Amino acid sequence: MEEITTYDQALAFIHGRTRFKKIPTLKRMRLFLERLGNPQEGLNMIHITGTNGKGSTVAMTRDILGASGLRVGTFTSPFITRYNERMAIDGQPISDEDLTRITNRVAKVATVLDQELTEGGPTEFEIGTAIMFCYMNEQRPDLVILEVGIGGKWDSTNVIEAPLVTAITTVGYDHMRYLGDTYEQIASHKAGIIKEGAPLVIGHLPTSAREVVAQVAKAHHAKLYELGTDFDAPNVTPHALYPTVSYSGLGLHRAQFKLGLAGDYQVANAAVAITVSQLALAALGLPVLAKDVRRGLEESAWPARMEVVNDEPLMILDGAHNLPGVQALVQTIKDDFFDRQVYLEVAILADKQYELMLGELASLGNVHLLVTHFAGPAASRPSADLGLAVKELATRYPVEYVPNWQLGIARLAQEAQGDDVIIITGSLYFVSEVRQFLLDLKCQFKLEKSCR
Repeated sequence: MEEITTYDQALAFIHGRTRFKKIPTLKRMRLFLERLGNPQEGLNMIHITGTNGKGSTVAMTRDILGASGLRVGTFTSPFITRYNERMAIDGQPISDEDLTRITNRVAKVATVLDQELTEGGPTEFEIGTAIMFCYMNEQRPDLVILEVGIGGKWDSTNVIEAPLVTAITTVGYDHMRYLGDTYEQIASHKAGIIKEGAPLVIGHLPTSAREVVAQVAKAHHAKLYELGTDFDAPNVTPHALYPTVSYSGLGLHRAQFKLGLAGDYQVANAAVAITVSQLALAALGLPVLAKDVRRGLEESAWPARMEVVNDEPLMILDGAHNLPGVQALVQTIKDDFFDRQVYLEVAILADKQYELMLGELASLGNVHLLVTHFAGPAASRPSADLGLAVKELATRYPVEYVPNWQLGIARLAQEAQGDDVIIITGSLYFVSEVRQFLLDLKCQFKLEKSCR
């Protein structure tokens, strides 16, 4: 193969790989890493999965551990603005130069495996995982937090053998084509990350999913820490956009922490993150200080998760991209914006439960719904035709359909008053496009400091 010498060539190689194989397996990933010298070995790792909340939990755990004096690597998906975001140290993405150099090394091994293996070489996500492990092996952070891509059992990150802690934030209906259509089936995939003797932290799980997870944890002698039983963090400011929790669990008792991430659904994620952080620090023989937890949570940021991008009117980007995510958003609107008019612009991928998602949003009496369309991440994953989907939808206010989402934003900006709320939601891919558009707009008028 030709040498990869530019950033564009590196991205073209990564995104040019197949996304899935017919038969799930970790054998190919293990062989791939073996040929690369097993860069995943010798790293302290935390492994986090869940239908929703895992990205926010990764961010809060990273920031708590960072405030505790540790250098923390992260591997997340999808990216919001640039691919480099997926692998970062202390929140700083891998450089273009390092990504290009390591991709060139990884590509040489992948090309050989393309010829050797009957099913072909590594997938796009396996390539990204290998690049990340090579980068972390070079950088040697104190800890690496891995976010599962899909499921857990067959995810390429699941080649690790001895994580310090594992966590399952939530179990809900998403990616059912790959994970199954019952809570039990989905939970069995997520429970695949549980490792022998490694403590497991779980959020609020449906009863049938919890039973599956608990059985797997018991079989692997993994001590279970469950939200609501072994730790808790009730919201003591129920109508605040940025919640304050009162956490009790392990070494902390009724410690109050204000969150830097907005939305009621972040309360459970914060509880899991605090518990995971305490267990990781204990495994490393380090103390847990409430002041470090407080600073980490207050300063934590995660793009496109109830991210405030304008103050008047209040404009929020929220990447709720499946039914459980939309249900969490609906609860936040009920709790925090019950006394305000809320204007929603929504675009959803066609492979999601978009009719049910729209039904949840339309059930709110103070919501003005505008549905739109965007290109989607690939030709095989277009956005749904929500113009048709809303024709039978019962709503208090008429639903607007604007096929051009940029015009949709302009429409809402005209309709909303200063004390109203605008929320853009339905897909992380959609929200990432909107986020970049707004950033470019601010840069055009020199309203963003980073653009000057």
